[in-house]
Amino acid sequence: MLIIDCEQDFSALAAAFEGEYTADCNLSAEVIIVDEDYIRRLNAETRNIDKVTDVLSFPSLDGIKGKPLKLKKHPAERDENGNLFMGSIAVCEKRAREQAEEYGHSYARELNYLVTHGLLHLLGYDHIGEDDRAEMREREERVLKKLNLQREEQ
Repeated sequence: MLIIDCEQDFSALAAAFEGEYTADCNLSAEVIIVDEDYIRRLNAETRNIDKVTDVLSFPSLDGIKGKPLKLKKHPAERDENGNLFMGSIAVCEKRAREQAEEYGHSYARELNYLVTHGLLHLLGYDHIGEDDRAEMREREERVLKKLNLQREEQ
């Protein structure tokens, strides 16, 4: 089971992630919804990019893409409840709202997309190369389809 710690309820999204990873324990992740100033400062401090972005991910584990997650291999990454802590995600609320309008879909779809994107980064996925980008997009859409939040057909 995936547990998402956030002021907003992402339990449906966490359930939609079932089957996207293999683990012998519960996984946990932290999601914070922030304003433009906060995410800009975070982006500058962590990536040396002094601009607002939509989502930032901070994985706790490296080299785990597609591998079974075993708690005994990561004892230092247990959270206070004994779950394997995957990392943190920051989402800029204003950018999510702007992008929802720009792309012509709901704020709920955009917010869930950004958190899904961040969770996939925590699971080791990336989008640097075309093959990686295609794989990540396919996984994002598969998760969102489970929530009936897939992209509208154009």
